[in-house]
Amino acid sequence: MQTKTRVIGLSVLGSIALGAGLFWASPWVHAASEPADAQIKESIRLLSGLLATVEDQYADEVDADGVMFHGAIPYMLRTLDPHSSFFSPDAFKQLREDQKGHYAGVGMHIGNRSGGTIVIAPIPRTPAFRAGLRPGDVIVEVDGKNVESLTVTEVAHRLRGPVDTTVSIGIERRGVDDLIEVQVTRARIPRPSLPTAFEIKPKIGFIRIESFTENTGEELDKALAALKVSELEGLVLDLRENRGGLLSEGVRVSDRFLKKGQSIVSHHGRSSRQRIYSVRRGHGGNVYPMVVMVDCNSASASEIVAGALQDHDRALIVGHNTFGKGLVQTVFPLSQASGLALTTARYYTPTGRLIQRRYDGVSMLEYYSNPCSEGYRPQREGVRLTDKGRRVFAGGGIAPDIELEERRLNDFQWLLDRRYAIDTFAQDYSREHPELPTGWDVTQEVLDEFRQFLRAEEIEFEEADFDANLDYIRRFIKRAIYNSAFDIEEGQRVYYELDPDVQKAIEALPRAQRLLDQQGSLVASSIPNQ
Repeated sequence: MQTKTRVIGLSVLGSIALGAGLFWASPWVHAASEPADAQIKESIRLLSGLLATVEDQYADEVDADGVMFHGAIPYMLRTLDPHSSFFSPDAFKQLREDQKGHYAGVGMHIGNRSGGTIVIAPIPRTPAFRAGLRPGDVIVEVDGKNVESLTVTEVAHRLRGPVDTTVSIGIERRGVDDLIEVQVTRARIPRPSLPTAFEIKPKIGFIRIESFTENTGEELDKALAALKVSELEGLVLDLRENRGGLLSEGVRVSDRFLKKGQSIVSHHGRSSRQRIYSVRRGHGGNVYPMVVMVDCNSASASEIVAGALQDHDRALIVGHNTFGKGLVQTVFPLSQASGLALTTARYYTPTGRLIQRRYDGVSMLEYYSNPCSEGYRPQREGVRLTDKGRRVFAGGGIAPDIELEERRLNDFQWLLDRRYAIDTFAQDYSREHPELPTGWDVTQEVLDEFRQFLRAEEIEFEEADFDANLDYIRRFIKRAIYNSAFDIEEGQRVYYELDPDVQKAIEALPRAQRLLDQQGSLVASSIPNQ
């Protein structure tokens, strides 16, 4: 796992940090009637009086909405748990767009680079792609206004807008002296939650799910059909970095791999009756060895899928301990087009595991950063047995059946990352080689060119470090050049083909087959006290 990301990226579709979210989206109901409890009424009266005093007596002008939306309400919810949250009108609108799986904009991923905003990659078949925007382009102006001092989120907001409206984008491009101005007509841009699905080896499928939106189940059905599911001899399902989404879609994904009638997940809370979700359609007889890849940022709906497949011995879980989020939020639309995501229930895997991590006495920073901290080991709160008698644990997320070695950037890799060396080289190379052949690969000649590029850019390095990191260099140069010369879909495909952790997952498929072949229930030798 690489804990230092290569680029702090944000899609222009405007993805916002929602934490590890699991949203119960069926009852999009309005807020409840006026509370009858006298103590609550008194607290509301006190808050109203306090806000009135602040508005009347504070030394400067007061933004009452800001005090409430960004101060009082979020702080109040934070005292409940880390996942109950308030959405301002803009954030609530974006939440709904994210869940729908589409947005109105230009269609490109952008990121932060040395205080500015660059194009990471245009999305294939979108206005940005057709307008010729390239990876590495630096966004300087939007509609004639300089945006160099704005955050990536602010730039993304300016690029979005109603369908069929036009936005002018001023860019700086390496090798071009003058500012390039591009006119782009906004369109309805699909945001696939399942961006990558292909045959990574003969009859071995690879599917990556990045989030759980309203379209995830449908996208999975199409991906399995394209992979000829009845002929598959193995599948790697990648849920790394997937922080969740809609509970219903996590259930739908689990349904596609389990037997009809098996339980998937249950949830209940103080004011929420118990509900059990079971497999309705099922795998239809298409059973093949499966590996599910997870990491410390796999959360919520991802953990529902991983937990269900692990508890029923349908798949091996490979990677790192997951986030540990076992709370369900019901979303309540409020006045002024705002919304409340309130924790109303806890969910349990088929064996009855609550995998929620402890959050009492822990700051928000610690809560969200701890799962990815070096050497972190979650607190376990009991043992359960899978269908075939394997031990699994409650509390602290889903523990992998096969734990992979943590991958962290070494000093040389961090140097390349900090100087944006590979992305810049790829932009130059693609410009100088506009017609790359299908199946292009990183040859020794390309490596020599990259070595000379580093020297020309005055990036100091040791030859021994370069030679020791050849696999890393090949992998990221190939992705960056495919992104630039072809499109982001091709870039992602070659990236995962060369991912050493994906190769480990593929190597685990025979063990997953042995798990499927195991008949009956195993007997555990001993079970610690719960």
